Amino acid sequence: MLRELSEALQPYPSNMYELVIGEAIASDFTAKTIKVRLNNSGPDSKPREIIYDHLILATGARYTNDTPWKANSDYQSLITLLHDTASKVEKAKHIIVAGAGATGVEVAGELGYEYGKTKTITLLASGQHVLPGEQESLSVATENELKKLNVTVQKGGRVRDVVTRAGEGEERYTIQLENGTKLECDLYLPTQGMVPNSEYVDAKHLDPKTKTVLVDEFLHVTSVPGNNVWAVGDIVSKPRAGFMITQKQAASVAKNVELSLLQNKPPVPAKGPPVDILACAVGRGRGVGRMGSIRLPSFGVWLAKGRTLGMQFVDQYISGAIA
Repeated sequence: MLRELSEALQPYPSNMYELVIGEAIASDFTAKTIKVRLNNSGPDSKPREIIYDHLILATGARYTNDTPWKANSDYQSLITLLHDTASKVEKAKHIIVAGAGATGVEVAGELGYEYGKTKTITLLASGQHVLPGEQESLSVATENELKKLNVTVQKGGRVRDVVTRAGEGEERYTIQLENGTKLECDLYLPTQGMVPNSEYVDAKHLDPKTKTVLVDEFLHVTSVPGNNVWAVGDIVSKPRAGFMITQKQAASVAKNVELSLLQNKPPVPAKGPPVDILACAVGRGRGVGRMGSIRLPSFGVWLAKGRTLGMQFVDQYISGAIA
């Protein structure tokens, strides 16, 4: 499932690139430098300073909770977290998934498909619908698909506090909702609380509320002299966070950097997908989604996404055949 980044770089001459593994901790867009804390370096080690001509910010976002929905840390830490979570799921009798966005729906759907007949699976929605912001008909269809997998959808209760305590050999969780309701479970899986990895960027380039990077129609970071700093993906979340949107943004920035460096031409506005698509797998056999405002049939979502989750495309992304 996880592949070495070095595989994608193999077709290129080794003197044409350098792969630096670390964490961006500071940037100076005027001096054209970025500082990186290298992986496996000691606590007193100095960060490496890298000088650039063009800089592309693609550091994504992370979940504030210790969950494996994104790669919040290094490879081994992610693998360990995945295995630990799977082990806890196997042992739990009652699992609560908090957050009824696309990630929460897919997590609850997978759990319902595998354990809906033997465990209690609850999906918490803070509002009155799952997939908030989507058409009500799509939300209702999503709830119906989850119910078929024996997933209970509990609406109108935002999580206020979570208390963990030792149970009979395992942890127990008490979830306090803002409406006063208290819930008990063996495993609590939050899917809300995603924040952009933008701490290394000066605050004047960030949205003061979301901390996402501010960009123009070319995906230039705003207010940067020389227009040589770009941003794509979840660190931008414009118009929203999403894989297909990120893919198009990356292609647009690659084209604009090429225009600047190789052809000395002005950039062109970034292009998004021709139509906004949302597709959520609900277990291995069904799904919900839309193409623009048109609802997609469950079978169609399964065929396009649910049966493989896109893993058949990994080799092509590594080779560069699709981008």
